[in-house]
Amino acid sequence: MAVHDHPDRRPVVRFPLLRAGTATRSVGVLEQAAASRYALAGLRLLIGFVFLWAFLDKTFGFGYATPSGKGWIHGGSPTHGFLSGVAAGPMQSTFHAWAGLTWVDWLFMLGLLGIGLALTTGVALRLAGVAGTAMMALMWIAEWPPAQHLSDGSPSMSTNPFADYHVIYATALIALAVTGAGATWGLGRTWARLPFIDRHPWLR
Repeated sequence: MAVHDHPDRRPVVRFPLLRAGTATRSVGVLEQAAASRYALAGLRLLIGFVFLWAFLDKTFGFGYATPSGKGWIHGGSPTHGFLSGVAAGPMQSTFHAWAGLTWVDWLFMLGLLGIGLALTTGVALRLAGVAGTAMMALMWIAEWPPAQHLSDGSPSMSTNPFADYHVIYATALIALAVTGAGATWGLGRTWARLPFIDRHPWLR
């Protein structure tokens, strides 16, 4: 009787031997995955700082994009200058009508603050991705890169008819949302484990 047929002998389980270099390749894959997570986390923090800084500068007037003493807390409008200066595109008159309106100022500033906080903390990245993409789309329409000339006939100075920095930011926000980039250097994993968020995954 063969060994494997003997009733008192346990079957021998044989494991395949790892080929030379497999372990090294596995370590390389893990290292590459870790590097990708850190790279996305760094991108998330940098873009978050862009949004947060825009909110702070427009609120307090640090003298960068917003002159000192012209901040939101000083009575200045965060949207009036930009929207009233729109000089191309199909929504030119609409943006002019919106410039400086209270609800527009509040919506814009809350968007900057909410997106900035979501990105820097790593929570609610899906919401931030949707809100940020919508904001970038509106700003893209306001600048209207396809136009070679402004409404007064002067050159628009557009360098690309489509892919400007608004499109890049929107694409990056979507990438951060779908890859769960809030888990590294952020609170994304803790946020996702909250019972309410677990029941409503679109809030992650």
